[in-house]
Amino acid sequence: MPWPKRNGIGALQTERRGSNPKRERQLDIETGMVERTKSYVHRGGTETLLGTTIPAHFAAVAAQHPENDAIVDRQHCRRLSYAELAAEVDRVAKGLLGLGFVKGERVGIWSTDNVEWLLVQMATARIGVVLVNINPANRPPELAYALERSEVHGVVTIPSFRTSNYVEMLRGLIPELDGPTTEINNVQLPNLRRVVLYDPKKPKVTQRPAPGFLTWQELLDAGTEIADARLDEATGDLDADDPINIQYTSGTTGFPKAVVLSHHNILNNAYFTARAMRLEARDRLCVPVPFYHCFGMVLSNLLCLSVGATMVVPAEHFDPLATLQAIAAERCTAVHGVPTMFVAQLEHPRFREFDLASLRTGIMAGAQCPPELMRRVIHEMHCREILIGYGQTEASPITHLTVPEDSFERRTETVGTNLPHQEVKVADPKTGATLTVGEVGEVCFRGYHVMRGYYGDDEATARTIDPTRWLHSGDLGWMDADGYLRITGRIKEMIIRGGENIYPAEIERVIFAHPKVAQVAVFGLPDPRLGEAVAAWVQAHEGVSLSADELRAYCRSQLAHFKVPKHIRLVDAFPMTVTGKIQKFKMQEIEAAEQAGADA
Repeated sequence: MPWPKRNGIGALQTERRGSNPKRERQLDIETGMVERTKSYVHRGGTETLLGTTIPAHFAAVAAQHPENDAIVDRQHCRRLSYAELAAEVDRVAKGLLGLGFVKGERVGIWSTDNVEWLLVQMATARIGVVLVNINPANRPPELAYALERSEVHGVVTIPSFRTSNYVEMLRGLIPELDGPTTEINNVQLPNLRRVVLYDPKKPKVTQRPAPGFLTWQELLDAGTEIADARLDEATGDLDADDPINIQYTSGTTGFPKAVVLSHHNILNNAYFTARAMRLEARDRLCVPVPFYHCFGMVLSNLLCLSVGATMVVPAEHFDPLATLQAIAAERCTAVHGVPTMFVAQLEHPRFREFDLASLRTGIMAGAQCPPELMRRVIHEMHCREILIGYGQTEASPITHLTVPEDSFERRTETVGTNLPHQEVKVADPKTGATLTVGEVGEVCFRGYHVMRGYYGDDEATARTIDPTRWLHSGDLGWMDADGYLRITGRIKEMIIRGGENIYPAEIERVIFAHPKVAQVAVFGLPDPRLGEAVAAWVQAHEGVSLSADELRAYCRSQLAHFKVPKHIRLVDAFPMTVTGKIQKFKMQEIEAAEQAGADA
């Protein structure tokens, strides 16, 4: 039975702020209304959901575009067509079957971006094994937590990256890897049976560092006796609602949670995002974002594979120069990234050397995009149809996107409207009641994209998904009469100063507009008199002189007095996740520790 409509329908607005008539008519058709008084939208769409599994859909796409480039790994000089990728995926899937992995078991992948990461992603989906994405920046305690929380049966990893020696960290955690057999029996990880190692430079000649590791070639050899019929039988036993992926939340606000996602969740999210981008088989997407994150695995890898497009991987880890080189050399038509990645490319001293005229679109997500940055991406990177995206891992992940026809104002002040077949509302954080248009409240989602839950944590799942299946995002925002959503911050990040509610995003937008500012983060600090005080970390453009007093004077001219930051720190860099998201909780810890030292 479909969800009942809850929209209030008002009179038609003849003039809509920043509107596009064609876009508004399409939204009217898909939402069944012309204006709303409540902050609720259900968008039906003109195309039905995909009711299939990832391997079934991929097989159809590969058959339709066998000669298209599927992936170009520039760092390792590798290039696979769709036909070649499908064949390699089957080899890895057979190897996993040969090692005894079956539907519903969990295999973790701990690696940077490379071809084998994608092969493992698609091979696990082929046989119904749940892929567990492990952050390549994890240190031993974080790795132990990720493996224990998701109760993995296997791990696939690389030897090392930069200063992270994955082999040594695993040997420290799993002493059995130094034992006489590749069959693991570890008390701390009772489900773990196998650890597979591959060198992304030469995976098929990977050297064994200790007796307990299996090599990539041994994984492939394990599948030589597996018949095609058995592989197809394993795929035929899958259902679209089966869990297929566990992704950990990013850790920008504390302890990561293990998000369980299904074929239905992520395949449809990838496909409808591709459709919103107007991505086709002829497009080539530059992917500088990490595969372990939903931005990489779903909105890059699976997005391209859902329509036959090409993914171009510039490097194992984000590198602004490698990204610019990849766009120019491979004539990429799209590029993804968080705002800090686009800033790093635009600020690179060699930026002007590269011809980026092939670019058309892409998604900028993960943080607010200031207007000046949007202008530079459009005009200097030639990415005229760059889209602003919004969502979260628990929502597969995209819920909202702008479209090329949206006005510049809407592409910088809003995160667009929800994707087809999704519901969104802005609710009172305390009561859950849907608010009136224009009121700030918690953004909530419902639909095919809502996660199955947090693995092994029913209590946390119940706190996040209410009995009517609304996913509570923890984000604050407000909706206009046309359904466009504006995000004002996190509920936990909202600053309450002397009874005044202050939204960091508003202050960040003002500070970023200062011509000397390259990046900014605003957050709250405890204050004995007012409860909280506003703090800002600011990074100036390279070679530019900027003082805290200059910034504070500027803020006084642009903001109400109570929003002007009391604490301003000029920095060269910010604490960030591997995906480029700024970690405000770490800044708060640093500031709090320094204040405590000063008071001592």
